[in-house]
Amino acid sequence: QVQLMESGGGLVQPGGSLKLSCAASGRFIAINIMEWYRQAPGKERELVASITSSGAIDYVDSVKGRFTITRDNTKNTGYLQMTSLKPGDTAVYYCHAVAVVPDSARRFMNFWGKGTLVTVSS
Repeated sequence: QVQLMESGGGLVQPGGSLKLSCAASGRFIAINIMEWYRQAPGKERELVASITSSGAIDYVDSVKGRFTITRDNTKNTGYLQMTSLKPGDTAVYYCHAVAVVPDSARRFMNFWGKGTLVTVSS
């Protein structure tokens, strides 16, 4: 019912910045949570940042002070502004959403984007 499309990934030098976008489309009533995960080679996928419909925000310790998560509810789009990027930030970044779908049960469902690659290297 919901499609998530990430954009904004690419190659950047250490200390640089990138802004990722996650556009949600399809049939849904509301997106309760928008999140960004990342997965580097040989590592497990980790939650980077999350933002709820009420505005509560959380970050993994390694990105605090460098990353900023926001959402524009009028556009059904989430963002991750990344600054002071480090080589350790290199990973595939995935958008994840918990949405309410318009069936009779008003179910909460999880949706994932296909990911966008962020490479931080000299």
